[in-house]
Amino acid sequence: MSSEAVFIQVGALAEGFAPHSHTLEQQDLAGLELAFCFAAGETVNCRFNDDHTLCWGALRVDYRATSIRPGILFIDFLDPQCANGSITLVCDRQQGNFTAVYGQLPNEPQVRLDAFSRVEQGLPLTAVNVQLRFGRLDHSAVPLPQLTDELIGMRNLYTYSPTERYEHIYLNDNFYAWQCLDGVEQGLADVDRCHYVKVAEKLYLFVWREKIVPTLGVVMIDLQGMRTDGKILGYQGSDFNALSNFAVGAHAQILNITHYPQA
Repeated sequence: MSSEAVFIQVGALAEGFAPHSHTLEQQDLAGLELAFCFAAGETVNCRFNDDHTLCWGALRVDYRATSIRPGILFIDFLDPQCANGSITLVCDRQQGNFTAVYGQLPNEPQVRLDAFSRVEQGLPLTAVNVQLRFGRLDHSAVPLPQLTDELIGMRNLYTYSPTERYEHIYLNDNFYAWQCLDGVEQGLADVDRCHYVKVAEKLYLFVWREKIVPTLGVVMIDLQGMRTDGKILGYQGSDFNALSNFAVGAHAQILNITHYPQA
Protein backbone atom coordinates (compact mmCIF):
# COMPACT_ATOMS: atom_id res chain seq x y z
CA MET A 1 0.00 0.00 0.00
CA SER A 2 3.04 2.28 0.16
CA SER A 3 3.14 2.89 -3.61
CA GLU A 4 0.17 3.17 -5.95
CA ALA A 5 0.15 3.48 -9.73
CA VAL A 6 -0.82 6.96 -10.94
CA PHE A 7 -2.57 7.91 -14.17
CA ILE A 8 -0.44 10.11 -16.42
CA GLN A 9 -1.11 12.55 -19.25
CA VAL A 10 -1.01 11.29 -22.83
CA GLY A 11 2.04 13.43 -23.58
CA ALA A 12 4.00 11.55 -20.92
CA LEU A 13 2.68 8.28 -22.32
CA ALA A 14 4.00 9.21 -25.77
CA GLU A 15 7.45 9.85 -24.31
CA GLY A 16 7.44 6.42 -22.71
CA PHE A 17 6.40 4.68 -25.92
CA ALA A 18 8.83 6.52 -28.19
CA PRO A 19 12.17 4.68 -27.73
CA HIS A 20 12.44 1.62 -30.01
CA SER A 21 8.68 1.47 -30.60
CA HIS A 22 7.25 -1.22 -32.89
CA THR A 23 5.49 1.16 -35.29
CA LEU A 24 5.31 0.64 -39.04
CA GLU A 25 7.25 2.79 -41.47
CA GLN A 26 5.58 5.79 -43.09
CA GLN A 27 4.07 5.16 -46.54
CA ASP A 28 4.84 7.73 -49.24
CA LEU A 29 1.52 8.27 -51.02
CA ALA A 30 2.67 11.25 -53.12
CA GLY A 31 0.50 11.64 -56.22
CA LEU A 32 -2.29 9.33 -55.05
CA GLU A 33 -5.85 10.66 -55.34
CA LEU A 34 -8.86 9.01 -53.70
CA ALA A 35 -12.54 9.90 -53.59
CA PHE A 36 -14.10 9.06 -50.23
CA CYS A 37 -17.80 8.47 -50.94
CA PHE A 38 -19.59 8.32 -47.60
CA ALA A 39 -22.68 6.16 -47.26
CA ALA A 40 -24.65 9.23 -46.16
CA GLY A 41 -24.04 10.84 -49.56
CA GLU A 42 -21.08 13.19 -49.00
CA THR A 43 -17.94 12.80 -51.12
CA VAL A 44 -14.55 14.19 -50.09
CA ASN A 45 -11.69 14.19 -52.60
CA CYS A 46 -8.28 13.54 -51.09
CA ARG A 47 -4.98 14.28 -52.83
CA PHE A 48 -1.62 13.28 -51.35
CA ASN A 49 0.86 16.04 -52.16
CA ASP A 50 3.97 14.30 -50.85
CA ASP A 51 5.02 11.91 -48.10
CA HIS A 52 3.67 14.08 -45.27
CA THR A 53 0.94 16.46 -46.53
CA LEU A 54 -2.44 15.87 -48.14
CA CYS A 55 -5.45 17.93 -49.19
CA TRP A 56 -8.67 16.82 -47.53
CA GLY A 57 -11.06 18.58 -49.84
CA ALA A 58 -9.59 22.08 -50.05
CA LEU A 59 -7.78 21.86 -46.70
CA ARG A 60 -4.08 21.01 -46.49
CA VAL A 61 -2.92 18.97 -43.47
CA ASP A 62 -0.01 16.85 -42.30
CA TYR A 63 -0.68 13.11 -42.27
CA ARG A 64 0.78 9.77 -41.26
CA ALA A 65 0.08 6.71 -43.41
CA THR A 66 1.00 3.06 -42.88
CA SER A 67 0.08 -0.25 -44.46
CA ILE A 68 -0.30 -3.23 -42.13
CA ARG A 69 -1.23 -5.47 -45.10
CA PRO A 70 -0.97 -5.05 -48.88
CA GLY A 71 -3.85 -2.91 -50.09
CA ILE A 72 -4.76 -1.67 -46.59
CA LEU A 73 -3.99 1.96 -45.74
CA PHE A 74 -4.16 3.58 -42.30
CA ILE A 75 -4.20 7.36 -42.77
CA ASP A 76 -4.35 9.72 -39.79
CA PHE A 77 -4.37 13.51 -39.40
CA LEU A 78 -5.71 16.22 -37.11
CA ASP A 79 -9.14 17.44 -38.21
CA PRO A 80 -8.66 20.93 -39.72
CA GLN A 81 -12.33 21.80 -39.07
CA CYS A 82 -12.73 20.49 -35.52
CA ALA A 83 -10.89 21.75 -32.44
CA ASN A 84 -9.08 18.95 -30.60
CA GLY A 85 -10.23 16.45 -33.22
CA SER A 86 -8.70 13.94 -35.59
CA ILE A 87 -9.72 11.94 -38.65
CA THR A 88 -8.49 8.40 -39.24
CA LEU A 89 -9.17 6.62 -42.53
CA VAL A 90 -8.83 2.86 -42.90
CA CYS A 91 -8.95 2.12 -46.62
CA ASP A 92 -9.20 -1.32 -48.20
CA ARG A 93 -8.15 -0.59 -51.77
CA GLN A 94 -8.71 -4.21 -52.81
CA GLN A 95 -12.33 -4.31 -51.63
CA GLY A 96 -12.90 -0.62 -52.44
CA ASN A 97 -14.33 0.52 -49.10
CA PHE A 98 -13.26 2.49 -46.04
CA THR A 99 -14.01 3.33 -42.42
CA ALA A 100 -13.54 6.90 -41.19
CA VAL A 101 -13.11 7.57 -37.47
CA TYR A 102 -13.93 11.14 -36.47
CA GLY A 103 -12.72 11.71 -32.92
CA GLN A 104 -12.81 14.74 -30.64
CA LEU A 105 -11.37 15.30 -27.19
CA PRO A 106 -13.49 17.11 -24.58
CA ASN A 107 -12.67 20.66 -23.51
CA GLU A 108 -11.53 21.47 -19.97
CA PRO A 109 -14.99 21.99 -18.38
CA GLN A 110 -16.17 18.67 -19.86
CA VAL A 111 -13.08 16.87 -18.55
CA ARG A 112 -13.51 18.30 -15.05
CA LEU A 113 -17.13 17.11 -14.77
CA ASP A 114 -16.83 14.18 -12.35
CA ALA A 115 -18.16 10.69 -13.08
CA PHE A 116 -21.02 10.91 -10.56
CA SER A 117 -22.27 14.15 -12.12
CA ARG A 118 -22.09 12.60 -15.57
CA VAL A 119 -24.21 9.68 -14.40
CA GLU A 120 -26.71 12.05 -12.73
CA GLN A 121 -27.04 13.99 -16.00
CA GLY A 122 -27.44 10.87 -18.13
CA LEU A 123 -24.14 11.44 -19.91
CA PRO A 124 -21.67 8.75 -21.07
CA LEU A 125 -18.84 8.12 -18.60
CA THR A 126 -16.31 9.25 -21.20
CA ALA A 127 -16.47 12.73 -22.74
CA VAL A 128 -14.30 11.64 -25.69
CA ASN A 129 -16.54 11.64 -28.76
CA VAL A 130 -16.28 9.27 -31.72
CA GLN A 131 -18.23 8.93 -34.93
CA LEU A 132 -17.68 5.91 -37.17
CA ARG A 133 -18.59 6.56 -40.81
CA PHE A 134 -18.45 3.96 -43.57
CA GLY A 135 -18.12 4.47 -47.30
CA ARG A 136 -16.76 3.39 -50.65
CA LEU A 137 -13.64 4.46 -52.53
CA ASP A 138 -13.85 6.13 -55.93
CA HIS A 139 -17.59 5.52 -56.41
CA SER A 140 -17.26 1.73 -56.30
CA ALA A 141 -20.35 -0.45 -55.73
CA VAL A 142 -19.16 -2.78 -52.96
CA PRO A 143 -20.37 -3.80 -49.47
CA LEU A 144 -19.59 -1.43 -46.60
CA PRO A 145 -17.42 -2.44 -43.63
CA GLN A 146 -19.37 -3.76 -40.65
CA LEU A 147 -19.14 -3.72 -36.87
CA THR A 148 -18.07 -7.10 -35.50
CA ASP A 149 -18.08 -9.19 -32.34
CA GLU A 150 -15.23 -11.48 -33.41
CA LEU A 151 -12.76 -10.07 -30.87
CA ILE A 152 -15.08 -10.58 -27.91
CA GLY A 153 -13.70 -13.13 -25.46
CA MET A 154 -10.07 -12.69 -26.52
CA ARG A 155 -7.35 -11.92 -24.01
CA ASN A 156 -4.36 -10.52 -25.89
CA LEU A 157 -0.86 -9.34 -25.01
CA TYR A 158 0.60 -6.35 -26.90
CA THR A 159 4.32 -5.50 -26.77
CA TYR A 160 4.78 -1.92 -27.99
CA SER A 161 8.51 -1.65 -27.31
CA PRO A 162 11.16 -3.40 -25.20
CA THR A 163 9.75 -1.57 -22.16
CA GLU A 164 5.98 -1.28 -22.82
CA ARG A 165 3.55 -4.23 -22.53
CA TYR A 166 -0.25 -4.18 -22.18
CA GLU A 167 -2.98 -6.77 -21.81
CA HIS A 168 -6.44 -6.35 -23.38
CA ILE A 169 -9.56 -8.36 -22.62
CA TYR A 170 -12.43 -7.73 -25.02
CA LEU A 171 -15.48 -8.06 -22.80
CA ASN A 172 -18.53 -7.26 -24.94
CA ASP A 173 -19.82 -4.99 -27.71
CA ASN A 174 -19.22 -1.86 -25.65
CA PHE A 175 -16.33 -2.39 -23.24
CA TYR A 176 -12.84 -3.81 -22.93
CA ALA A 177 -10.44 -4.12 -19.99
CA TRP A 178 -6.78 -3.15 -20.14
CA GLN A 179 -3.81 -3.24 -17.83
CA CYS A 180 -0.20 -2.14 -18.20
CA LEU A 181 2.14 -5.02 -17.36
CA ASP A 182 5.38 -3.08 -17.97
CA GLY A 183 6.14 0.54 -18.80
CA VAL A 184 5.29 4.09 -17.78
CA GLU A 185 1.75 3.06 -16.75
CA GLN A 186 2.79 -0.15 -14.99
CA GLY A 187 0.14 -1.28 -12.52
CA LEU A 188 -2.66 0.80 -14.04
CA ALA A 189 -5.83 -0.88 -15.30
CA ASP A 190 -9.36 0.13 -16.26
CA VAL A 191 -12.44 -0.74 -18.30
CA ASP A 192 -13.26 1.65 -21.14
CA ARG A 193 -15.72 2.17 -23.99
CA CYS A 194 -14.71 0.61 -27.31
CA HIS A 195 -15.83 -0.19 -30.86
CA TYR A 196 -14.80 -2.95 -33.29
CA VAL A 197 -14.92 -2.98 -37.12
CA LYS A 198 -14.01 -5.95 -39.31
CA VAL A 199 -11.79 -4.76 -42.14
CA ALA A 200 -10.79 -8.12 -43.66
CA GLU A 201 -10.28 -11.72 -42.52
CA LYS A 202 -8.56 -11.59 -39.10
CA LEU A 203 -8.00 -7.84 -39.52
CA TYR A 204 -9.86 -5.43 -37.26
CA LEU A 205 -10.12 -1.74 -36.50
CA PHE A 206 -10.26 -1.23 -32.73
CA VAL A 207 -11.27 2.15 -31.26
CA TRP A 208 -11.30 3.00 -27.57
CA ARG A 209 -12.26 6.04 -25.50
CA GLU A 210 -10.87 6.46 -22.00
CA LYS A 211 -12.79 8.19 -19.23
CA ILE A 212 -10.18 9.26 -16.65
CA VAL A 213 -7.50 10.95 -18.76
CA PRO A 214 -9.19 11.97 -22.05
CA THR A 215 -7.72 9.60 -24.62
CA LEU A 216 -8.73 8.26 -28.01
CA GLY A 217 -7.06 5.16 -29.41
CA VAL A 218 -7.48 4.02 -33.03
CA VAL A 219 -5.58 0.83 -33.87
CA MET A 220 -5.50 -1.87 -36.54
CA ILE A 221 -5.21 -5.40 -35.11
CA ASP A 222 -3.88 -7.99 -37.57
CA LEU A 223 -4.30 -11.50 -36.15
CA GLN A 224 -2.61 -13.07 -39.19
CA GLY A 225 0.59 -11.04 -38.99
CA MET A 226 0.16 -10.82 -35.19
CA ARG A 227 0.88 -7.13 -34.97
CA THR A 228 -0.91 -3.80 -34.58
CA ASP A 229 -0.48 -0.26 -35.82
CA GLY A 230 -2.35 2.93 -35.08
CA LYS A 231 -2.40 6.06 -32.98
CA ILE A 232 -3.31 7.56 -29.60
CA LEU A 233 -4.70 11.09 -29.27
CA GLY A 234 -4.76 13.08 -26.05
CA TYR A 235 -3.55 16.27 -24.44
CA GLN A 236 0.15 16.96 -24.11
CA GLY A 237 -0.30 18.13 -20.53
CA SER A 238 -2.95 19.33 -18.11
CA ASP A 239 -3.37 22.85 -19.57
CA PHE A 240 -5.48 21.65 -22.56
CA ASN A 241 -3.52 23.87 -24.96
CA ALA A 242 -1.54 21.26 -26.86
CA LEU A 243 -2.41 17.91 -28.42
CA SER A 244 -0.35 14.74 -28.53
CA ASN A 245 -1.26 12.56 -31.53
CA PHE A 246 1.36 9.83 -31.63
CA ALA A 247 1.90 6.57 -33.46
CA VAL A 248 1.74 3.20 -31.70
CA GLY A 249 2.42 -0.30 -32.93
CA ALA A 250 2.85 -3.64 -31.20
CA HIS A 251 3.61 -7.30 -31.60
CA ALA A 252 0.48 -9.26 -30.66
CA GLN A 253 -0.07 -12.55 -28.87
CA ILE A 254 -3.39 -14.27 -28.11
CA LEU A 255 -3.18 -15.50 -24.51
CA ASN A 256 -6.54 -17.24 -24.46
CA ILE A 257 -10.10 -17.05 -25.76
CA THR A 258 -13.15 -17.31 -23.54
CA HIS A 259 -16.16 -18.98 -25.13
CA TYR A 260 -19.26 -17.92 -23.24
CA PRO A 261 -22.08 -20.47 -22.82
CA GLN A 262 -25.28 -19.68 -24.67
CA ALA A 263 -27.99 -18.14 -22.49
